Amino acid sequence: MKEIEQRGLYYEEFEPETRYLHRPGRTVTEADNVFFTALTMNTQALHLDAAWSARQPFGERLVNSMFTLATIVGASVAQLTQGTIVANLGFSEVAFPHPLHHGDTLYSETVVLAKRLSASRPGQGIVTLEHTGRNQDGVVVATATRQVMVWCKDASPVPSDPGARTPGGGIDGVDGVDRSSGAGSDSGSTLGFGGREALDADELDPGDIGPDGLQ
Repeated sequence: MKEIEQRGLYYEEFEPETRYLHRPGRTVTEADNVFFTALTMNTQALHLDAAWSARQPFGERLVNSMFTLATIVGASVAQLTQGTIVANLGFSEVAFPHPLHHGDTLYSETVVLAKRLSASRPGQGIVTLEHTGRNQDGVVVATATRQVMVWCKDASPVPSDPGARTPGGGIDGVDGVDRSSGAGSDSGSTLGFGGREALDADELDPGDIGPDGLQ
């Protein structure tokens, strides 16, 4: 039987000037806004205090813009980067041209602006994405440009089914060895999830900065 795994795109599969529409949309509730704001230690009255916000220019509480940003990026994961990302390198531009209100539905889309192979990390590439969030009326409420490092297809260390067991009873392609805990590894090595070498934060630096802000 043919099996198809849900995943994002490898470097070779990203096509510049392609727009991806992420569905379904996300209807944002008052609870979403209050919970997110409280969880992130944000005491801004514009998100929490209805009486105070009623006297402000918008006349009511507004959805926390960090929730909006997180949601438009999160909505892109299943279609673009699920299981294929190495790291999120950063955001170069973020804007919130229109507020998001309780009860609005947030629709997200992403345009692939550019991509290039990493000069310092063979088998990986850097993709520049432009995320846009719109409300139910098509009004743009958020935009964000970010750079992500993704695997090239032939270099990805993730097996087609990372949860499959091998004939010897192991997982992750290693018979009978629990690599997630580092068991059976060479002394002194640092292993991340699945026994793969953990990335040092400094290694994620894409290198010299070029005219486009990237190596």
